[in-house]
Amino acid sequence: MHALLHAIAQAAGQPPLADARRLFHGRGGLHPGEEAWTLDLFPPVALLTSHRPASDAELAAVGDALAAHWPALVPGRPLCWVHQCRDGLQVQTRLMAGALPDPHHAHEAGARFELHLLRGRNHGFFLDMAEGRRWLREYLVTQPGARVLNLFAYTCAFSVVALQAGAAEVVNLDMSPGALATGRRNHALNGVEAGARFWAHDLFASWAKVRRAGPFDVVIVDPPSYQKGSFVASKDWARVLRRLPELLAPGGHALLCLNAPELPEAFLRHEVAAEAPTLQGLQRLPNPPGFEDADPDRALKVLVAQAPSGGSPCATC
Repeated sequence: MHALLHAIAQAAGQPPLADARRLFHGRGGLHPGEEAWTLDLFPPVALLTSHRPASDAELAAVGDALAAHWPALVPGRPLCWVHQCRDGLQVQTRLMAGALPDPHHAHEAGARFELHLLRGRNHGFFLDMAEGRRWLREYLVTQPGARVLNLFAYTCAFSVVALQAGAAEVVNLDMSPGALATGRRNHALNGVEAGARFWAHDLFASWAKVRRAGPFDVVIVDPPSYQKGSFVASKDWARVLRRLPELLAPGGHALLCLNAPELPEAFLRHEVAAEAPTLQGLQRLPNPPGFEDADPDRALKVLVAQAPSGGSPCATC
């Protein structure tokens, strides 16, 4: 665990930040033997995730390192950290020290998002999508009044950012009413409720409704890589992409997110070329600091594409 413990000490040597961030990304394969570990800081709480069972000695070593450096990491707050073990399909989470704030929020670029670190595999906010949110924010400030479609919206972080940046309307679609309920609270938390719409629908059963609501200046597609009954990346990307051009306004942009280590960037590029060949300028965004990976094809892939300025044959379908 040398690299993980070193990362804690290194982070303590940097100016403290209110924004959430990843401190250690063993999953990126840059630290041989430590691929099972990640460490995130959601001030004032640290979250250690292990993708195999952790021994008592390992957890004690992390706890000692956090305790030693906590005054520099989170000044003025008592040590608080959580360990989540993901062993196959089994997930066990426990509070190791301190008390979680209630409510607890992730902070990023002036926005706040509701967190639930002790509740299941997903906590309400994905740190690895920071560059996608940054791109959306920077693009929309140049496009006041834009309309945005947020597919597989989860807790609607993209929507909050879009409305903060000046979008007129965001349609958030997700199969989970619970996730969208958190999304509503995130909008209220940031004072951007006006213009947000929430549809608890199965996308593949709702194309007609989505198409009638368009066209959109930005369409965000950020699906799970594998969720039975919802989306399986290897077969369902084609189903989304062949419909995408008819949802985009002329010159509109699509943000395409593929978080499947087993599928390379070339897979998504091939699917776009085969199913949505009118999309242009396909470019990959960098991953945020802290998410460096020895193999870019196993990392999160976020691609930006643009519809032709003159529109596609289906733009008014």
